[in-house]
Amino acid sequence: MQDKAPHPELIADLVDANHILFHQGIVDAFGHVSVRHDQRPDRFLLARNMAPAQVAAEDIVEYDVATGEAVAADAPRPYLERYIHSEIYKARPDVMAVVHNHSPAVLPFGIVRGARLRPACHMCGFLGEGPPVFEIRDHAGAATDLLIRNRELGTALVRALGEERVVLMRGHGCTVVAPSLRLAVYRAVYTEVNAKLLLQSLPLGEVTYLTPEEAAAGHTTEGQVDRPWNLWKQLAREARLQQR
Repeated sequence: MQDKAPHPELIADLVDANHILFHQGIVDAFGHVSVRHDQRPDRFLLARNMAPAQVAAEDIVEYDVATGEAVAADAPRPYLERYIHSEIYKARPDVMAVVHNHSPAVLPFGIVRGARLRPACHMCGFLGEGPPVFEIRDHAGAATDLLIRNRELGTALVRALGEERVVLMRGHGCTVVAPSLRLAVYRAVYTEVNAKLLLQSLPLGEVTYLTPEEAAAGHTTEGQVDRPWNLWKQLAREARLQQR
């Protein structure tokens, strides 16, 4: 397949996605977001190993979906968990963007037995009946650092994700997928929002969750993804300017 450069706008959006996720409190020094190459579906774009808030266009690296390795021989140091991205793109041709994060309100739902991150508001219907939980012990034993360090663990995570949009990772965080970069960012933000709502509501009593039908109908909200994206982008850019 002939090499074609990704569109500059895609690079710019990926840079903005990193900054938005930081500004919205979804990532800190850790976490990462990728997008499938717009000209080469067998490749994806991901920043070099660095804090998301510091990502610039020159930090974006092109990776091979089949191997999870950088295309360029002299590429800078990659994220250790790039296999989360490569294995999802390999198994899910419908996925165009992936966000991996350790958002704090989501973490309890991956470590408390019986807890389910079911959708509680109309913005979060994409959560369906609650994301599955990936248990790394089932695949790598009881003495790992819980990181997706190789393709085999990436494949195991994909099996847990299945056809869902979010998978929780016990003691680690979560991974969110979507058919566009902007929608992946939206889902990552509102997964955290939904988790916060439940942490506030559950101590008060029984929660009335969205029905499966309401969750499915709630996807219509995602058709307005440009509205939050444009706001979040403006806020993140303004915050960066103030830091200079």
